[in-house]
Amino acid sequence: MSYIKHRADESLEDYLETILLLQKRMGHVRSIDIATEMNFSKPSVSVAMKNLREKGYISMADNGHITLTEAGMQRATNVLERHTILSNWLISIGVSEEIAKQDACKVEHDLSEESFEAIKKMTCTS
Repeated sequence: MSYIKHRADESLEDYLETILLLQKRMGHVRSIDIATEMNFSKPSVSVAMKNLREKGYISMADNGHITLTEAGMQRATNVLERHTILSNWLISIGVSEEIAKQDACKVEHDLSEESFEAIKKMTCTS
């Protein structure tokens, strides 16, 4: 996988994870909510939402509310699970919560499935 494609996938996953978290917290999500949460410009978020819509990960209602499609929900849930398990694992080995969350965000996109499953198994059985 090329570096540029990898960075694009990472960005896509960050947006999907943010939409899922905002949806859980607020019930509905608009582009401005995403821009505020991620500290991105409204035009950047608008371009990202267009890309997510074209890839079939979100739908947008006439009132501007953004909803994850089944594919979007599946990918967002997967990323959130990786983030949560990696954060908790790092905290369990002595990393501060703030640093653990930051590092988990960096690692969640790159860690192999084999390594993630081993960490998941270790953390879920302890």
